[in-house]
Amino acid sequence: MDLFEAINTQRAMRRLLPEPVPDELIWRILEAATRAPSGGNYQLWSFIVIRDPDIRQRIAGLYLDGYRRSQAGLGEAIQASEMAIRMTRSADYLAQHMAEVPVLILVTARPAYTDPITPPGASIFPAVQNLMLAARALGLGTTLTTVHRHHEAEIKELLGIPEDVETMALIPVGWPRGRFGSGARRPVEKVTYWDRWGLRREL
Repeated sequence: MDLFEAINTQRAMRRLLPEPVPDELIWRILEAATRAPSGGNYQLWSFIVIRDPDIRQRIAGLYLDGYRRSQAGLGEAIQASEMAIRMTRSADYLAQHMAEVPVLILVTARPAYTDPITPPGASIFPAVQNLMLAARALGLGTTLTTVHRHHEAEIKELLGIPEDVETMALIPVGWPRGRFGSGARRPVEKVTYWDRWGLRREL
């Protein structure tokens, strides 16, 4: 798949089929993740591939609780636009069906070893995006979630993650129920300034 086609048609796929995903494809998207740049080329990432149904079930329970907390915290901040309603419905679906997703990939980092002025995500989220683009090229659906961090301590205990390692993102991976397509985005010329804040150019 052409790179720009993958970029332009990648979207959060929260409704995933329970059908298994071959290990070969998981290795391919993880290999793509490790090709990402990282500060100082330290490559502080680690990935936990979670297939065990019992572990997925326990993570799903923690995720659902975290999701409910997040939604309660938003309150009236949620706009009742058609787009927001669709997004909320798909997020609700994922929260209710997380245990059915065939593969969960937990992305971790060792922030203690990064430059103190550099947030750990600066070196981790390029790898996450590589993973998700590779998944898109293979026809797999993904979405970037961090809701599990409401239960960071429980997740770390469940998976035996060392104290000095931080969980950065939980990526559900599976065959999508829906279709890929271009998501709604603000026009690039509306979010780009040239040389200084506020100076725009027409595309």
